[in-house]
Amino acid sequence: MKLSSRKVRNVVILDIEGKILLGEGDAEIKQAMDELLSRGEKHVLLNLAKVPYMDSAGLGEIIRSFTAMRKSGGDLKLLAPNQRLIDLLSITKLVNVFDWYGDEASALASFSS
Repeated sequence: MKLSSRKVRNVVILDIEGKILLGEGDAEIKQAMDELLSRGEKHVLLNLAKVPYMDSAGLGEIIRSFTAMRKSGGDLKLLAPNQRLIDLLSITKLVNVFDWYGDEASALASFSS
Protein backbone atom coordinates (compact mmCIF):
# COMPACT_ATOMS: atom_id res chain seq x y z
CA MET A 1 0.00 0.00 0.00
CA LYS A 2 1.17 3.52 -0.80
CA LEU A 3 0.07 6.58 1.16
CA SER A 4 0.68 10.21 0.29
CA SER A 5 -0.85 13.43 1.53
CA ARG A 6 -1.60 16.82 0.11
CA LYS A 7 -3.42 19.85 1.42
CA VAL A 8 -6.14 21.69 -0.48
CA ARG A 9 -7.26 24.79 1.39
CA ASN A 10 -7.93 23.55 4.94
CA VAL A 11 -8.42 19.87 4.00
CA VAL A 12 -5.71 17.21 4.17
CA ILE A 13 -6.25 14.59 1.48
CA LEU A 14 -4.69 11.19 2.11
CA ASP A 15 -4.28 9.45 -1.24
CA ILE A 16 -4.22 5.70 -0.64
CA GLU A 17 -3.17 3.19 -3.29
CA GLY A 18 -3.43 -0.56 -2.80
CA LYS A 19 -5.19 -2.95 -0.45
CA ILE A 20 -5.77 -2.00 3.18
CA LEU A 21 -5.23 -5.19 5.16
CA LEU A 22 -4.06 -6.35 8.57
CA GLY A 23 -0.34 -5.67 8.56
CA GLU A 24 -0.48 -4.07 5.13
CA GLY A 25 -1.79 -0.55 5.29
CA ASP A 26 -3.72 -0.36 8.54
CA ALA A 27 -0.63 0.67 10.55
CA GLU A 28 0.37 3.28 7.96
CA ILE A 29 -3.08 4.86 8.09
CA LYS A 30 -2.96 4.88 11.90
CA GLN A 31 0.45 6.56 11.88
CA ALA A 32 -0.64 9.18 9.33
CA MET A 33 -3.87 9.94 11.18
CA ASP A 34 -2.12 10.17 14.56
CA GLU A 35 0.34 12.64 13.04
CA LEU A 36 -2.48 14.74 11.55
CA LEU A 37 -4.30 14.78 14.89
CA SER A 38 -1.15 15.81 16.75
CA ARG A 39 -0.72 18.71 14.30
CA GLY A 40 -4.29 19.82 14.99
CA GLU A 41 -5.68 19.10 11.53
CA LYS A 42 -9.48 19.09 11.59
CA HIS A 43 -10.51 18.14 8.05
CA VAL A 44 -9.30 14.89 6.48
CA LEU A 45 -10.42 13.27 3.25
CA LEU A 46 -9.42 9.65 2.60
CA ASN A 47 -9.08 9.16 -1.16
CA LEU A 48 -10.01 5.51 -1.73
CA ALA A 49 -10.18 5.66 -5.53
CA LYS A 50 -7.18 3.32 -5.88
CA VAL A 51 -8.11 0.95 -3.04
CA PRO A 52 -9.41 -2.29 -4.59
CA TYR A 53 -10.00 -4.11 -1.30
CA MET A 54 -10.13 -3.55 2.45
CA ASP A 55 -10.39 -6.20 5.18
CA SER A 56 -11.85 -5.84 8.67
CA ALA A 57 -8.55 -4.52 10.06
CA GLY A 58 -8.51 -1.76 7.45
CA LEU A 59 -12.12 -0.90 8.13
CA GLY A 60 -11.41 -0.93 11.86
CA GLU A 61 -8.58 1.55 11.41
CA ILE A 62 -10.79 3.89 9.40
CA ILE A 63 -13.45 3.70 12.13
CA ARG A 64 -10.80 4.41 14.80
CA SER A 65 -9.51 7.37 12.78
CA PHE A 66 -13.03 8.70 12.23
CA THR A 67 -13.80 8.45 15.96
CA ALA A 68 -10.53 10.14 16.96
CA MET A 69 -11.08 12.94 14.46
CA ARG A 70 -14.63 13.54 15.70
CA LYS A 71 -13.47 13.55 19.35
CA SER A 72 -10.95 16.25 18.46
CA GLY A 73 -13.68 18.38 16.88
CA GLY A 74 -12.78 17.48 13.31
CA ASP A 75 -14.20 15.36 10.54
CA LEU A 76 -13.03 12.53 8.29
CA LYS A 77 -14.78 11.82 5.00
CA LEU A 78 -14.31 9.27 2.25
CA LEU A 79 -13.61 9.99 -1.41
CA ALA A 80 -14.41 7.64 -4.30
CA PRO A 81 -14.89 4.29 -2.59
CA ASN A 82 -15.48 1.55 -5.17
CA GLN A 83 -18.60 -0.61 -5.16
CA ARG A 84 -16.88 -3.35 -3.15
CA LEU A 85 -16.05 -0.84 -0.39
CA ILE A 86 -19.56 0.62 -0.48
CA ASP A 87 -20.92 -2.92 -0.13
CA LEU A 88 -18.60 -3.51 2.86
CA LEU A 89 -19.88 -0.31 4.48
CA SER A 90 -23.46 -1.39 3.78
CA ILE A 91 -23.02 -4.90 5.20
CA THR A 92 -21.46 -3.48 8.36
CA LYS A 93 -24.21 -0.82 8.65
CA LEU A 94 -21.61 1.96 8.35
CA VAL A 95 -22.69 3.35 4.98
CA ASN A 96 -24.67 6.11 6.72
CA VAL A 97 -22.02 6.80 9.37
CA PHE A 98 -19.42 8.10 6.94
CA ASP A 99 -19.90 10.98 4.55
CA TRP A 100 -18.59 9.78 1.19
CA TYR A 101 -18.34 11.46 -2.18
CA GLY A 102 -17.73 10.38 -5.75
CA ASP A 103 -15.64 13.38 -6.76
CA GLU A 104 -13.03 15.53 -5.07
CA ALA A 105 -14.71 18.88 -5.73
CA SER A 106 -17.92 17.83 -3.95
CA ALA A 107 -15.96 16.32 -1.08
CA LEU A 108 -13.89 19.48 -0.59
CA ALA A 109 -16.99 21.69 -0.79
CA SER A 110 -18.67 19.60 1.93
CA PHE A 111 -16.08 20.69 4.50
CA SER A 112 -17.11 24.33 4.15
CA SER A 113 -20.84 23.71 4.60
